[in-house]
Amino acid sequence: MDEATEPDAVVSLDDVRKEYDLGGTVTALDGVDLTLPAGSYTAVMGPSGSGKSTLLNLIGALDTPTSGTVTVNGTDVGTLSESGRARLRGTEIGFVFQTFNLMPRLSAVENVELPLVFAEWNRHDRGERARDLLERVGLGDRLDHLPQELSGGQRQRVAIARALAADPALVLADEPTGNVDTETGEEIMSLFADAHDRGNTILLVTHERRIAEHADRIIHVRDGVRERTEHLGGEA
Repeated sequence: MDEATEPDAVVSLDDVRKEYDLGGTVTALDGVDLTLPAGSYTAVMGPSGSGKSTLLNLIGALDTPTSGTVTVNGTDVGTLSESGRARLRGTEIGFVFQTFNLMPRLSAVENVELPLVFAEWNRHDRGERARDLLERVGLGDRLDHLPQELSGGQRQRVAIARALAADPALVLADEPTGNVDTETGEEIMSLFADAHDRGNTILLVTHERRIAEHADRIIHVRDGVRERTEHLGGEA
């Protein structure tokens, strides 16, 4: 069976191309096939300009392909309106960014609650869920702290808790350790390992080999092409 048609796939990319008009046509992705099975943990690596950020944006429904198909949890992203893609992001995808992207005037618990507000959870249930997640990531004593009152590592812990809040089908992480020191980075990666152990499907984009090695496989991309797949503990 073609990898892109596996029935248990949370994400499938089938011959995906993405082109930009920058005074001329620039091809960011050139015929990429990719499947993320349910419960998988995948890292994407590649040099600057390789297409890995474009890949993440397409899978995260932040953009649509020029051609080919991107399917997330059974939904063809390319067929959705902008509002439809926003709903997909809110219900099926959790994001963790290098720059944290927390709301500065909201407390830690309020930031984690935010996806649940959009998902129309009631106040009691979303507060309970947010507190439980912050406890899980070691911030049970920082519930009411604003982002500026937290360290970089603590902010990223809040961001991870927020990404998990609505129990999404997929967690996307874009250089999640890029703004923290090495020791804190390893602590952050242990949280992703815990999320994976609990059944979350994770896609991590990184330029650091030691971070990518936390995943079960590494997809190498170069010049918009999927170059090779490395199964950790197995053969490339």
